[in-house]
Amino acid sequence: MSHPAIRLAGLKKNFGASEIIRGVDLDIRPGERHAIIGPNGAGKSTLFNLISARIPLSGGAIELKGESVVGLKPFQINRKGLSRSFQITNIFHNLSVFENLRCAVLWSLGYRYSFWRRLEGLRDARLRAEAVMEDIGLARRRDTPAGILTYAEQRALEIGITIASGADVVLLDEPTAGMSRDETEAAVALIRRVTEGKTLVMVEHDMGVVFGLADRISVLVYGQIIATGAPAEIRCNAAVREAYLGTSVNHV
Repeated sequence: MSHPAIRLAGLKKNFGASEIIRGVDLDIRPGERHAIIGPNGAGKSTLFNLISARIPLSGGAIELKGESVVGLKPFQINRKGLSRSFQITNIFHNLSVFENLRCAVLWSLGYRYSFWRRLEGLRDARLRAEAVMEDIGLARRRDTPAGILTYAEQRALEIGITIASGADVVLLDEPTAGMSRDETEAAVALIRRVTEGKTLVMVEHDMGVVFGLADRISVLVYGQIIATGAPAEIRCNAAVREAYLGTSVNHV
């Protein structure tokens, strides 16, 4: 039997006397698309920051594909096959679309810092960056500085950067935030396509995106998971409806 892609056991995070994550237990299955939802302030981004080692945990355990990653640095976890995006677009604005993606693939291909190696000569890095660029629909914007892309294009580029390393566990933090309905639909199609065969964990506020994309959903409220299940189960869960004050979940 395979290990969970991600296993959280008794996960806790305190900031001073404030308990933000209060004993989270969760198994994310390999290859599933799993959404984490909850009211503002529930601790969703903090949970992502713990999994990706952006902040240290206060207690509990985190396993990635059966291996403990507690105490590792973010880049070490990335090399073990986990990559993530952020709520705020995190790109190199002065570099082109292609250059952003090429930077993202270098470490995964085994290249290290070198002052005498010309990037133009790294054919494998160029080919992988170009392949990702095609996947995310930005090939025609190859040489465009990332800073002048539209907002939706910047979010697509960030998704491309997230998957460029070849990670098989992908965390997306509010990937459709701030998008129009048409942009959201395009983003969902993109996410579905580029995460095919990978494990996807996403934090998302748009319930249409959540219920249309996720295989399972976990609901985080005040630092604790109150429900995990298939979309139909979550939609009918009384505790979830109460957490959302009977609004978003009921109208999907």
